[in-house]
Amino acid sequence: MAGTNLTREEAQERARLLSVDAYAIELDLSGAQDGGTFRSVTTVTFEAREAGSTFIDLIAPTVREVVLNGTALDPAEVFEDSRIALRDLPAGRSELRVVADCAYTNTGEGLHRFVDPVDKQAYLYTQFEVADARRVFASFEQPDLKGTFAFTVKAPEGWAVISNSPTPEPTADGVWVFEPTPRISTYITALIAGPYTAVHSIWEGDGRSVPLGIYCRPSLAEHLDADEIFAVTRQGFDWFEEKFDYAYPFAKYDQLFVPEFNAGAMENAGAVTIRDQYVFRSKVTDAAYEVRAETILHELAHMWFGDLVTMEWWNDLWLNESFATYTSIACQAHAPGSKWPHAWTSFANSMKTWAYRQDQLPSTHPIMAEINDLADVLVNFDGITYAKGASVLKQLVAYVGMDEFFAGVQAYFKRHAWGNTRLSDLLGALEETSGRDLKTWSKAWLETAGINVLRPEITVDADGVLTSFAVRQEAPALPAGAKGQAVLRPHRIAIGAYDLQDGRLVRTRRVELDVDGELTSVPELTGVRRPAVILLNDDDLSYAKVRMDEQSLATVRDHLGDFTESLPRALVWASAWDMTRDGELATHDYLELVLHGIGKESDIGVVQSLHRQVKLALDLYADPARREAALTRWTEAALEHLTAAAPGSDHQLAWARAFAASARTPEQLDVLQGLLDGSRTFEGLQIDTDLRWALLARLAATGRAGEDAIDAELVRDPTSAGEEHAAAVRAARPTAENKAEVWASVVENDKLPNAVQEAVIGGFVQADQRELLAPYTERYFAALKDVWESRSHEMAQQIVVGLYPSLHVSQATLDATDAWLAEQDPVPALRRLVTEARAGVERALKAQAVDARA
Repeated sequence: MAGTNLTREEAQERARLLSVDAYAIELDLSGAQDGGTFRSVTTVTFEAREAGSTFIDLIAPTVREVVLNGTALDPAEVFEDSRIALRDLPAGRSELRVVADCAYTNTGEGLHRFVDPVDKQAYLYTQFEVADARRVFASFEQPDLKGTFAFTVKAPEGWAVISNSPTPEPTADGVWVFEPTPRISTYITALIAGPYTAVHSIWEGDGRSVPLGIYCRPSLAEHLDADEIFAVTRQGFDWFEEKFDYAYPFAKYDQLFVPEFNAGAMENAGAVTIRDQYVFRSKVTDAAYEVRAETILHELAHMWFGDLVTMEWWNDLWLNESFATYTSIACQAHAPGSKWPHAWTSFANSMKTWAYRQDQLPSTHPIMAEINDLADVLVNFDGITYAKGASVLKQLVAYVGMDEFFAGVQAYFKRHAWGNTRLSDLLGALEETSGRDLKTWSKAWLETAGINVLRPEITVDADGVLTSFAVRQEAPALPAGAKGQAVLRPHRIAIGAYDLQDGRLVRTRRVELDVDGELTSVPELTGVRRPAVILLNDDDLSYAKVRMDEQSLATVRDHLGDFTESLPRALVWASAWDMTRDGELATHDYLELVLHGIGKESDIGVVQSLHRQVKLALDLYADPARREAALTRWTEAALEHLTAAAPGSDHQLAWARAFAASARTPEQLDVLQGLLDGSRTFEGLQIDTDLRWALLARLAATGRAGEDAIDAELVRDPTSAGEEHAAAVRAARPTAENKAEVWASVVENDKLPNAVQEAVIGGFVQADQRELLAPYTERYFAALKDVWESRSHEMAQQIVVGLYPSLHVSQATLDATDAWLAEQDPVPALRRLVTEARAGVERALKAQAVDARA
């Protein structure tokens, strides 16, 4: 990755010197079926405010021509690493023409090329965020140098070609000439090409109509539920246009489900790319549909916040992502007719636990992070940028009021349309509409790191009446190595009082207040009878760890599943998980809590999160001497719940997958084998394609299935997804020879595509194979620096994070990590990833000690 960086100072200087007018980009993709390289011709016009020198960005195997204002420059003299030097620019208008051979990739960066094993056809799509447009055309690769983009594309006959502007009819010789885009940033331009199949519709509102398109590969078309996707999309258009009071800013809206996509989706203007795993080819639970809908709405929200109005530099990436996350979930929760009015439960259950985890790592940082260069931003797509940021925006809405918040957003869009902004521009608009001074709020919430803890302090008289009630706020020290100081913050929270009524926990009182400083009294709750449960941060308005008093904790141990509403259950579940991770609750006690309450949990998303958390806790946080017994008990419980679940229900499917993930005894593995070969059935449980792979994966990992079984399954499922599953299952086989081959295919060879490499790493690391994996700790550290320096960011990060010896919870792993960090002095981005992984082992070591003592 050397030679491809860009510093903030360089970007600021270039933006001071230049403004960009227009790009005309010609791409010849006629040889895409064979791969290799493609011809890229860029003509860009721009203005220099004064005479000077600068550069344009390009990553290409070969640069053939560079012509500046009619003068040919020698590529050998002006092109180096990822830059073409533009020396001695005159003041005023300039025109630059660059002709290059650019490369197709298999890493999900730049112009990704994929060949579908079903029809043997090539499929292309671009992924440019953060700075990969330069892999396809020469560009001033920074968000505040906006321009218009006119693409001309030559492609094979029979292909579809989609970009930001509406798709034109191709010429007789297969050339698509697109109209110029509005003024947008390089990273949200897009090109998707191949024999994709499409479904079209429109959105109508306020006397206007917007063409809608959904694309996928023909091999997935039978599974594409276009009506459902269009329904979610239209709901988003209706709600966002009302809340933003600004018409959708682009000429059409296409959503393209593409293969081997690294992220969930990408907000390319008018041409959103989405990972095609969201085209569900097997039965999934409603939680998966909810997550997909949130992704769809998240990207749609970006059309306004991010595409119409764009951050000046990547330090405001958090605002881009947090706003899209907050508004997408608010849409799900509040839009008329939404299928997911409980969306804030899902947010509390998943996004906030991600944020809490991230905020307790040594790499924790303020929401408004210091982004000095591209390397910084590439590792900053994290739980703080997305989840903590969205949590704090939710707190901001509670602080200023929802109507006032959206009135400020409306003013912001109107004031800054097609421009670039900083955080202060949004806060200024919100101050105008709310009357609140947000400078102090911003300093406390956005410019500091860490999590506060809120605890109730109560006294009760002999008659069970509350005589005093206060909320104590704590600011635990930041993790070792983190920058900054822990601070107390202003919190707008609700306090819920719950009592048992006919065996159900019902909220009988709610108080909303501002908590500020170390101790905040709550006079509204004095003089009332002590409720069975007191829940701080009820309705999940703020971002804080919540702890319960002893009586409330004792009640929820027996009645956690008895809350009438899903959100307080999710908040208590999250608190229990957080206590387990923090070593305040022993792992075996957490297991008992889950086993006691999960049977009453109706929210399928919460159930599936609990499945993942229990498995992780038992694998990493349990006392090793107790682990196997606890895992066997959990798996027995999973089988009992599977047996008892309603036929065909989401709960039945979720329990089947939980059972398959941890089956271990011969009898349990016999059940998996029986489900796979049809000799064992559960009424209503369909053993479809993806569930078959899940069953086979566990059988292979435990040595019960071999290469023949994997080959046979791939014959049944000869798709790209099948190939990825097969690669993962093969990597899971428990022999030293197999592990050595798998390791070599990832670490010593760089030929695997991104999605296959990810699958192989996931199969290689098996919690029940610690002894087999032990020799790879030393090999990991020996290979690490070379991997980082020789691979693209996405591919390197998969290896750095995925192959770190997280399962080897020991002081020896910590010592090996510390020695490597001291000896190699890695670049900040790599140091951060390794330090984060180390923190997981350190946390697990402490949790295991707690579990052993309990």
